[in-house]
Amino acid sequence: MLTFASALRPNWHVEVTVANRGLSSRRRSRSCEVNLSDHYPKTPDGRYFVVRCRLWRCSNPALDEETRLRLVKELMSARRAVRDAKGDSDRVAQIRKRVDDAKVSLGERGPVWWHDDAPDFNRHLVKNTPYAAWYEKLSLG
Repeated sequence: MLTFASALRPNWHVEVTVANRGLSSRRRSRSCEVNLSDHYPKTPDGRYFVVRCRLWRCSNPALDEETRLRLVKELMSARRAVRDAKGDSDRVAQIRKRVDDAKVSLGERGPVWWHDDAPDFNRHLVKNTPYAAWYEKLSLG
């Protein structure tokens, strides 16, 4: 059972309750709230998007659309295969390699796709990066 509270309000939080799974409820921290219209805001330079106050690297914008779509299709197929292989640790490990290969090809992992020698802040908390002031303005706006 999933319960969403205040999901359509500008300052929102999500409360998730999973029955019979032994998982506890999760709540979004108030310091990470943003407007729903900016649900996954992108940094001004287009390198990252933000989920729960953490930066995640965007796909390489230099990829042509056909290549990008093919790689996204492979990524989603591999993710479904991981789900379906639960319980077989050897198979899951092989399939997770497919997920990683697709993400590296998309530019979301591995070497950065930009060429200005800027460091990679993938998976860093926004508050610990040069994007902190931008995100603070976004969440206050």
